[in-house]
Amino acid sequence: MPPHFYLIGDVQGCATALSRLLKQIPLEANIWFCGDLINRGPDSLGVLEQVKSLGSRARVVLGNHDIHLLAVAAGARTLGKSDTLNDILNAPDKRGWLDWLRFQPLAHYEHGVLMVHAGVLPEWSLDQTLKNARELEAMLQSDDYEQHLHNLFGNEPNRWSDHLAGDERLRVITNTFTRMRTLNLNGGLDYQFKGELQDTPLQLTPWFAAPNRLTANMPIFFGHWSALGFHQENNTTCLDTGCVWGRDLTAYHYPSGQILTARE
Repeated sequence: MPPHFYLIGDVQGCATALSRLLKQIPLEANIWFCGDLINRGPDSLGVLEQVKSLGSRARVVLGNHDIHLLAVAAGARTLGKSDTLNDILNAPDKRGWLDWLRFQPLAHYEHGVLMVHAGVLPEWSLDQTLKNARELEAMLQSDDYEQHLHNLFGNEPNRWSDHLAGDERLRVITNTFTRMRTLNLNGGLDYQFKGELQDTPLQLTPWFAAPNRLTANMPIFFGHWSALGFHQENNTTCLDTGCVWGRDLTAYHYPSGQILTARE
């Protein structure tokens, strides 16, 4: 029997919706999570507990909100007005949860399917995508990762170059995997547009629609773009259907395409 599994979009602290969704998924099935397990929703810790309880059935990639938590805990960023991370930050086993999160990957590839949180640059091959993910993972899993987090955030540089090094290189890798939606005419990352696909400015291109994308021959699943919602194009599938904004939490069965939903 060929491999089959379910992929779930951004949960963002919606623990009740996740519980309802998991009840619809067969107990033996593996479940892939497209990042942003936490934040903005009412029960971030409850989401982490559910995902961790799945054990080896779960595959997780980190999203921007997950890395934001690591940075807040390290003193590299401050809590925003809409952050709902205090249940984790005040938990008696906070250190255990932070360590569990920082040992999750930025990209997961298995059974010919690639999962990331936000996207993949068109000039990255699969091999380079996984290699760049491992670079960032090595930093997050290092003993001095908290020091590096102070230099990880920012919008510059906004273009990839194989010659980038140090913090600048890790910053572009982080922004690609966890923040990217569209690219400008120069192939640089745009951070301003977050709207619906039909409203994309003419000078911007959704990353999955970029010409000559080197990963165009494989299925890629991602989240992050809630205004895009469930969307399939050029062998990619967006699974962020905006549960934290009152819409659905979506699970997609691969390879059948069956869709399961639940709400908070």
